[in-house]
Amino acid sequence: MSFQPTFAIEPFRIKSVEPLGITTLEQRRTVLERAGLNTFLIRAEEVLIDLLTDSGTGAMSAAQWSAMMLGDESYAGSRSFFKFEAQVKRITRFRHMLPTHQGRSAENILFGSMQRPGSIIPSNSHFDTTRANIELQGMEACDLLVEEGKHPMLEHPFKGNLDVVKLDSLITEVGVSHIPMVMITVTNNAGGGQPVSMANLREVSRICRSHKIPFFIDACRFAENAMFIKLREGGYQDKTPLEIAQEMFSYADGCTMSAKKDGLVNIGGFLAMNDQDLYERCRNRMVPIEGFPTYGGLAGYDMEALAVGLQEVLDESYLRYRLENIEYLGKKFLAAGVPIVRPTGGHAVFIDAGALLPHIPWQQFPGTALCAYLYEISGIRSCEIGSVLFASKNRDGSVTPAPNELLRLAIPRRVYTHSHLDYVAEAVAYAAEHKKKIRGVAFTYEPPVLRHFMARFKWVES
Repeated sequence: MSFQPTFAIEPFRIKSVEPLGITTLEQRRTVLERAGLNTFLIRAEEVLIDLLTDSGTGAMSAAQWSAMMLGDESYAGSRSFFKFEAQVKRITRFRHMLPTHQGRSAENILFGSMQRPGSIIPSNSHFDTTRANIELQGMEACDLLVEEGKHPMLEHPFKGNLDVVKLDSLITEVGVSHIPMVMITVTNNAGGGQPVSMANLREVSRICRSHKIPFFIDACRFAENAMFIKLREGGYQDKTPLEIAQEMFSYADGCTMSAKKDGLVNIGGFLAMNDQDLYERCRNRMVPIEGFPTYGGLAGYDMEALAVGLQEVLDESYLRYRLENIEYLGKKFLAAGVPIVRPTGGHAVFIDAGALLPHIPWQQFPGTALCAYLYEISGIRSCEIGSVLFASKNRDGSVTPAPNELLRLAIPRRVYTHSHLDYVAEAVAYAAEHKKKIRGVAFTYEPPVLRHFMARFKWVES
């Protein structure tokens, strides 16, 4: 019998450090007032532990920093582009790739090139910028998440799956001509970072191909999804994360990716596909938006770092540590009686703020209220995934709330240690213990698009 540790240790050692922003309670209250209770408007140096997002916030490896010194900054035909392209094609096996400065630009180019005003783009769950880019093209973003994914505390291995029965029904109802493409996000960020099964990808692909509808993957966390398949889906235990990822992409016609997640870099993304005609339309749209097709808004050194990151992210020891790290924090919350989305996802722990704070109605945004309170007591920055982000305004003037009122604690890659997570767990447990003190919030400024980024709030008087 061999030694088995209780959790996966970090499969790396720390080579450089950065001081944290330590503040007092009074300082944080002043910061919150200045920021209008919106943690997006807080300065980074005023944050102790930053769990606002896992996008572009990770630590790069020594190999990535070294590779950046080889960056070829040629405007056209950069050798750094061809290194980056080779890694994307190795993983996805798509024939064409366009580099972009981040995922939302890839979305803008793709949806603009497939624009059919009044049509519908179904998905398991569209995240904020994806939904905005669809709607800005005059199309409708439609979420077809499986029923299991709508219940935060229900245990199910693949709560990110797309409901194929509903997809079939939608195609029959509106017709193929009104669905320019189908998209699946892996993992499903809006639903708690939950994975999508290979069986679900395969079935969605079958439906799309039978109707000749293009099928794209939002691949920003593809490696985490591949590892979940290895751990949870029969027949994949002996497959490598790379082999699983390659099979995932084989069912699709293309993908978008914000490489700021599973590319392990601070900036970058890409758009990839098989169809030659679509590629040419996207390339023509890209040039005036992003730049020449062999740099696409990225410096050569960025593409060098990305080429290395796309190799490192598929290391099984890293992925095992990554998922177990998130699970470790989730177990701490559950032990303190804090309701979370279960099972834990791949990049964040999502607290069910609506269940934790039943005295705050959804119109007073319990996720945002908890987010502000958590920063006030601890200096931890997090992000609401609820009705500030996902409420929809109907034509009759009414508002449909988000399916759930969640608070996301997104863990940057290779940045924080277990002691940092223990501090987060203690702060969340304190907030839960004193939840009656937390008041709802109301808008003092509401932007018309992607309102969560720049909105301002005030505490609702009790």
